[in-house]
Amino acid sequence: MIAGLLPQVGRDLGVSEATAGQLISGYALAVAVGAIALTALTAGLHRKAVLIGLVALFVAGNLLCAVAPDYPVMLLGRVVAALCHGTFFGIGSLVARRMVPPERASRAVAVMFAGLTVANVLGVPFGALIGERWGWRATFWAITGTGLLALTAITVLVPAAAGTIPPTRTGLRTDLRAFRSTQVWLTLTATALGYGGMFGAFSYLTYTFTEVTGFADTDIPWLLVVYGAGLVAGNMAGGRGADRNRDRTLIVSLTALTATLTAFGLLADSKPAAVTLVFLLGVFGFAPVPGMITRVTDQAHGVPLAAGANVSASNIGNALGAWLGGLAISAGLGYRAPLYVGAAIVLTAVAVMTYATRTTTTRETTHTDAPGEPSLPQARTK
Repeated sequence: MIAGLLPQVGRDLGVSEATAGQLISGYALAVAVGAIALTALTAGLHRKAVLIGLVALFVAGNLLCAVAPDYPVMLLGRVVAALCHGTFFGIGSLVARRMVPPERASRAVAVMFAGLTVANVLGVPFGALIGERWGWRATFWAITGTGLLALTAITVLVPAAAGTIPPTRTGLRTDLRAFRSTQVWLTLTATALGYGGMFGAFSYLTYTFTEVTGFADTDIPWLLVVYGAGLVAGNMAGGRGADRNRDRTLIVSLTALTATLTAFGLLADSKPAAVTLVFLLGVFGFAPVPGMITRVTDQAHGVPLAAGANVSASNIGNALGAWLGGLAISAGLGYRAPLYVGAAIVLTAVAVMTYATRTTTTRETTHTDAPGEPSLPQARTK
């Protein structure tokens, strides 16, 4: 949401484009820290209760943003909201895959992450529209209210059984042993680079559209809808593809993302091309997500900390991409530069993922439960 409001927030708080971009990179770094720390601290707690507590933290952070009198307080609110993010998606993905048969694990994760992609179709452009009409603070008030609705929905609708800790659950010290696996680290690295390339470009996409392509500020909401539609399509296609052939889906989607970012940089001054390519940016940018999560949790033998680490890695990549994109703009390279920077980052992800696939030492299957995370018995009868 913040990407669509970045110019407005920067002007109101009196900071530069690069400094305003730190509201994205700072959020991402806080996600990276929170994903590891909160996952470790809550590992022995009932997962539904943890999800409820995390959403409450999210509401508090966005409320702080809504009333922030200056940039430091605004950044603090972003950090508070971010602390819950990684753990929420990490634990949520484990809850989701417990509720379906094992051969649908990646698709279950994709459905859970569909909340994030639909938010980019509806929440981001509506957030930009609200901000344009009533000011950016109104958007944060709306998010606070939406967070309260989500809190109620999780409390009422998430099955308690899906949040129970498996009887084979081990301690934190045992969980940490999973990170001795080279494949875990290669997958986390590819996740960070893939996310970093896409979101590094996305962070400054509003500037690209208005300063290079020639769109008006009022065009940004519907352009973000196009991008969000691509996220939804890519997320669901990526989940299905990963359940068939996970590693091939990851390499193909990352390669296509590299090509999309490069083409976007070359053709950013064309409105028809920009609209097409922003849709493809969403498709190929999010297609790897379900497969990356199930890959790292399978390689880590299903420990919850691995799911949190995957979200942490993605947000380290987000921070890196936004920072490098901001540096490129500050260096006078123009508003196309973040697209080229993103392409270079994702190309590195392709190399890492290709190496990971060729050096896998244990037979991977995408049709078995992650150890210690059995599916619920009732899910198998559906």
